[in-house]
Amino acid sequence: MSKTELKNIIRKIPELPGVYQYFNEDGVIIYVGKAKNLHRRVSSYFNKKGLNRKTKKLVENISDIKYIVVESEQDAFLLENNLIKQYQPKYNILLKDGKSYPKICITKEEFPRVFKTRTINKNEGEYYGPFSYSNTIDYLIELIHTLYPIKTCKTKFKYDDIKEGKYKVCLKYHLKKCCGICENRCRKEVYDKYISDIKEIIKGNASKISKELESEMMSLAKELKFEEAEAVKEKYLLLEKFKNNTIINNSQEITCDAIGYDEDDKCAYISILRTNKGSIIQALVIEYEKSLEEEKEEIISHAIIELRKQLSELSEQQTSKQKRELLLPFEAKDTIETYTIPKGGVRKKILELAMENARQYKKDKSKTSWREKKNEVNQKTLQELQELLQLKNSIHIIESFDNSNIQGTDPVAACIVFKDGKPSKDDYRKYKIKTVEGANDYASMREIAYRRYKDCLQKEPDKTNKNEDKHQIPDLIIADGGIQQMHAIREATHDMLNLEIPIAGLVKDDRHRTSTLLFGFPPKEIDIRKRRELFMLLTQIQDEVHRFAITYHRKKHIKSQIKSELNEIEGLGKKSIEKIIRKYGSLKRAKSAKFNELAEIIGNKRATAFYEHFNIKINE
Repeated sequence: MSKTELKNIIRKIPELPGVYQYFNEDGVIIYVGKAKNLHRRVSSYFNKKGLNRKTKKLVENISDIKYIVVESEQDAFLLENNLIKQYQPKYNILLKDGKSYPKICITKEEFPRVFKTRTINKNEGEYYGPFSYSNTIDYLIELIHTLYPIKTCKTKFKYDDIKEGKYKVCLKYHLKKCCGICENRCRKEVYDKYISDIKEIIKGNASKISKELESEMMSLAKELKFEEAEAVKEKYLLLEKFKNNTIINNSQEITCDAIGYDEDDKCAYISILRTNKGSIIQALVIEYEKSLEEEKEEIISHAIIELRKQLSELSEQQTSKQKRELLLPFEAKDTIETYTIPKGGVRKKILELAMENARQYKKDKSKTSWREKKNEVNQKTLQELQELLQLKNSIHIIESFDNSNIQGTDPVAACIVFKDGKPSKDDYRKYKIKTVEGANDYASMREIAYRRYKDCLQKEPDKTNKNEDKHQIPDLIIADGGIQQMHAIREATHDMLNLEIPIAGLVKDDRHRTSTLLFGFPPKEIDIRKRRELFMLLTQIQDEVHRFAITYHRKKHIKSQIKSELNEIEGLGKKSIEKIIRKYGSLKRAKSAKFNELAEIIGNKRATAFYEHFNIKINE
């Protein structure tokens, strides 16, 4: 797959949390990554400069990109871990070399303790997890110890020894962070209830406990025990926050295939999310082209078989042989599968996520179709322009120039580039007029055209660079103006540089609307108003070059005005003036700045001179 095709894939990737997968030309996964914003993260691999050697090598080997949308960053962490374990991608060295996500251990002793660990010793305790996000498990451990004052020390208390008074409470008891089980200040059945509740919270069954806390809070409030009620409320809110932290609790014992569905007039899009004990381990979307106006109930029945077959072929593990609950968004037709249509809870949320992946796939297809249609229109328009101007070669690159000045002051020029009918903003260029004094559009246009194409001739394209056509000679030059501007460009390109580049000019009517295309020497007038697509393209080019030139001129003019005023201040040099302009951008903002702030930039002496020059009262 070419870099252009990869860029088209990247454009479609949504700004949602999820996991992305890079494939090489053999269709093998070479990298799996997670992202809070998929589009931004994947784009960064192809936009950033100064990538390290390993990342450059990775990018060079990317031939295809796929992604899975999830609900939260935490879910992305866990899915990434599962996919890395399953596929062992070449470039996920750190994760492949043994990084495992943390678990919660509840020790097997008379008075258990609860802690985070990355090692497993089944003789020591029961383990829950893995948890996708280190902060999540830290927060959960903190929540547990806030709700329940269980012991944190490693001493293995024996109940008989406690009754004999062999232990003493420590500082944590006095800080109300431990129930003091060592001195029997907490009954064993109460401690056991603490541990039982903790297990339910870790498993994701926190609703019952949450309701108990809410009920206790209301009772205390009715008894006017507001301080105690506030303490319970804090616990209740902590538990509610944890419950809503992710849509899929990583310890839920849910092993299922959730089927998502979406459609348009021509196609149906069906996704599958495969979970194992609450963790998403695989995801896939397929597309069906409708031929006989099939009902969605019929389509989804066929899709279930195909999706499960494809997942089985993709997976190195025989996950298809496991008994899986099937979740569907609506009734299926003539299916031998037993399925559930969840109405709420975690299963409903998993199904909603599968639906979101199907919807996102449809959006991507729609964007691709629109872009392909737009590209097709652009190609036809450029072909029409080529035929209209009777050019031998196809038109791929168009460059346009415009000058801008106010009564000859701060003269500048701009060059914009359109490639295949679309703006190529990386190739836009701004120019300060160097050799022309006063308002002379002809001479300014000649200078800029000469500099532009002399620069192109001197700089050979770098074939190792992805922007190898950066200095390529255009197929057509368009001047934002009439005959004079066209002659100026021709004098620079043809007479001075020996370049044969077709040159056109755009002229506006009395209402300042693009109306006529000039071409040839002497120029012929071509009315473009009735050629809709061509008119829109040329109008866009003319408006864009004018906008780009005038924006640059405004900034330069404002900057020169500020400089001229600041130059009048005795003791203020060029460097200080540049610092003020860079910081504030306008004289008005600089004048309203506090003295201490200005002094930090240019020093006390110069700041004082600035204030005195403008008769501003010094403010701290």
